[in-house]
Amino acid sequence: MLITWVVAPTRLPLVRRRCHACASARFRASGKFRVNANHKRIDAWLLVLCAECGDTAKLTLLERTNVRAVRPELLDRLHDNDPALTAELLQDPVVLRRNRVALDWDGAWRLDTGGADRPDRDVIDVSVRFAARIPVRPVRLVAEGCGIARAEVERLVEAGNLVAAVRLSDKLSGDFTFTLKR
Repeated sequence: MLITWVVAPTRLPLVRRRCHACASARFRASGKFRVNANHKRIDAWLLVLCAECGDTAKLTLLERTNVRAVRPELLDRLHDNDPALTAELLQDPVVLRRNRVALDWDGAWRLDTGGADRPDRDVIDVSVRFAARIPVRPVRLVAEGCGIARAEVERLVEAGNLVAAVRLSDKLSGDFTFTLKR
């Protein structure tokens, strides 16, 4: 029987970026956008606040873009400070690369195993699905989902009792399955 686990976000991730005012390395998304138009060109930024001092920084979304090239519904969402758009744009690899930032998902996700019971069968097949692109080590997910220590999970991998088509020691943000034999 295949069991499905879901890795779901609980809040927006923090943005890793150096603060110019206090040298903190973490910013939180404010959920606000700034849009500036100059004739037929438009600029748009996502505003982020320093987690320590509250100083504001901008993540560039659009830069000197022709207004006609921007979808009207995107422009409306920017003007409305749409919180769902904030979540979408924080996960966009183009936006992250353009602004040279990374996301910090520590404490911003949870594992839903579909029930309060820990798997107690001898062999279990688990499909892990990601509701968002959250980089997590599969060893950590197995340990948390089965209620065992990470060291024990690593011993199971080495003994061949925990098998998967992906490398379990690397961070993943995509769906995978594994089989655990006790």
